[in-house]
Amino acid sequence: MDFNITTPTLLFSAISLWMLAFTNRFLAVAGLVRQFVAKYETDPQEGIRKQLKNFTLRLKLIKYTQLFGVLSFLLCVVCMLLVFTGSILVAELVFAGSLVALMGSLFFSFWEILISIGALNLELARLDQESRKKTSR
Repeated sequence: MDFNITTPTLLFSAISLWMLAFTNRFLAVAGLVRQFVAKYETDPQEGIRKQLKNFTLRLKLIKYTQLFGVLSFLLCVVCMLLVFTGSILVAELVFAGSLVALMGSLFFSFWEILISIGALNLELARLDQESRKKTSR
């Protein structure tokens, strides 16, 4: 395989879009946290408390997703500098590190998605319980 400056640049657009997607995801979750905190302050239900606990974990996972994404991006830049200076072997190792960091970011993303599905299931269960109460009256 011919390793040159274009190899690490292939990840640039992918990592940039990845970071944008998770910045948007973070902003959406942060908005939901604010809504649920306001709900909990007016009506402290157990279901809302569970959602807030779920949000805490999701925000932590999003943080790690972004952290590993930034690390991957940074390693790509270092790799390009190394290729530019002619240190191809070191550049290949740094590029491998960039790929590993990207895999870590993808792992945390996958975990966060699984947790968010759990949050949706909690909401659906709450709605189902409320509808059962209304129909039994």
